[in-house]
Amino acid sequence: MKNNRQQSIDFLRGLVMVIMAIDHIRDLMLTSEITQDPTDLASTTPSLFFTRWITHFCAPTFVFLSGVSAYLSSRKYHDWEATKRFLITRGLWLILLEFTIVGFGIWFDIQFRSFLFQVIGSIGTGMILLAFVFKLSPKVLAIISLVLIFGHNALGLVPAFENPVLKFLWALFISPNLFPIGSDHMVMVMYPVLPWFGIMLAGFVVGRLYELDPLARKKNLTTLFSFTLIAFIVIRAVNIYGDPRPWSVQESPFFTILSFVNTTKYAPSLLFTLMTLSFALGILLLTDGKETPLMRFFGVYGKVPLFYYLIHWYIIHSLTLIMVFMQGFTWESLEFGVFKFGRPATGSGVSLGGVYLVWIGVVLSLYPLCLWYGKYKASHPEKQWLRYL
Repeated sequence: MKNNRQQSIDFLRGLVMVIMAIDHIRDLMLTSEITQDPTDLASTTPSLFFTRWITHFCAPTFVFLSGVSAYLSSRKYHDWEATKRFLITRGLWLILLEFTIVGFGIWFDIQFRSFLFQVIGSIGTGMILLAFVFKLSPKVLAIISLVLIFGHNALGLVPAFENPVLKFLWALFISPNLFPIGSDHMVMVMYPVLPWFGIMLAGFVVGRLYELDPLARKKNLTTLFSFTLIAFIVIRAVNIYGDPRPWSVQESPFFTILSFVNTTKYAPSLLFTLMTLSFALGILLLTDGKETPLMRFFGVYGKVPLFYYLIHWYIIHSLTLIMVFMQGFTWESLEFGVFKFGRPATGSGVSLGGVYLVWIGVVLSLYPLCLWYGKYKASHPEKQWLRYL
């Protein structure tokens, strides 16, 4: 049976994978998604805001746990060169998936007019970088992680580059941007590598805690959770550094709180990272050494995250097209192209309540598939290719 100290990792990973699906269903199916920003406090509603905000915790937690898993895997096999090869090959594989299978699942565009560098590509690039630094001392890796996380926002003071090569490299590693390719293709870098790599490195360092006895591990997790949460509250309250979007007093105390927690994801600001990692560390602390039916349920998804991620896009997008046709639209009214999902420009979609109903259905339909694949993967350790899916 799987060690209880890792049950919490699978549970947390599965939890954020399940929550993540809400955001993607909202993106593709919500009636107002084409015209409304759910985090714009001037036009949003509390339910719409929190539907988007809760999913902010998914990507950083997933990237953080990628670092934790990379460390545990390196210790499991005790072969540095094999670990390095695996990190590089898996990283390249994830980048390939980002621009092929993942990209088509998001857009359903056979012309591939939209290239989106997001979480899978950023994790892949981060793994390649990790392959060249993972043998450094924990102290050095922790310092690099803290510099990337705490210093990233200072780079916003750097003037914009005019040189197209430098401009692209800056976007790839530091700050999101759009890049047209000809007249009808576009590349968008949404997840610049270095700030996300800082989060992955943090996970790699924290992975060492899972070699400690339970009491020492919980003590360290408590310290890290307290630090990230208190640092978020204090730095955010000062309102000088840490996020390009300062909070402000709103028309009601409730909306002022929304402004306070409305931090920047693209690229992940210091405050966004502290806010989301405090959540991840808190969940790891609460579930450490435990095994409950709820943990086992979410752990089914958490054991096969990439398998779940790939399939869920195709299910959601297929349901979106079914929704559109059931609402009376024809194939000719569908709009495919640069950053278009295929929905008609107006008139299609479901309510926020409908989004949640679809979400529940999608998650439950994926459970038996993930359970089957998880068991198959666990029972065939000799098949090395399974480590890549």
